[in-house]
Amino acid sequence: MLCKHYYVNLKGDHIAPTVPTAEGAVQIALEEMGVTLHGARALVLGYGRVGKLTAHRLAALGAQVTVAARACDALAWAAAYGHRAIRLADLDGALGEYDLVVNTVPARVLTRPLLAQLRENCLVIDLASKPGGVDFQGAAELGVRCVWALSLPGKVAPITAGAALRDTIYNMLGEIS
Repeated sequence: MLCKHYYVNLKGDHIAPTVPTAEGAVQIALEEMGVTLHGARALVLGYGRVGKLTAHRLAALGAQVTVAARACDALAWAAAYGHRAIRLADLDGALGEYDLVVNTVPARVLTRPLLAQLRENCLVIDLASKPGGVDFQGAAELGVRCVWALSLPGKVAPITAGAALRDTIYNMLGEIS
């Protein structure tokens, strides 16, 4: 059976919300950074559904994108798509070169010691669900600009988000009938 909405894959992963999430991250970056993304050095933490689309959108606007992930296959895919790739475990000592860091990992990856390595005026956008991936208290103490961008699909594109939810429900109902 084909899914009514092509944004839901055969495993039931909800891919549709990743589009407005990635586009919302771009919107936030443009509003908060004060410079264009073209030529900006961006780091995307995690290369799952949201990380892939976010990296793609940033690169499409001319950002120099680096992807940090745990899995070797994710790093291989990131490199195949033209991004620099580093292991999450190798972030220590590598964070000082970025203008923008976008986290998609729903676990604490940006600790206070790592946040202390960010360059002045670096913007951190956390797209991860609670508990998030950023030590927000540490960021505040260090003066790091952070945006925890929860629920972006409904905020950025409510019509698209609603249609995706509708189609997901229809798909689920179709599977049980």
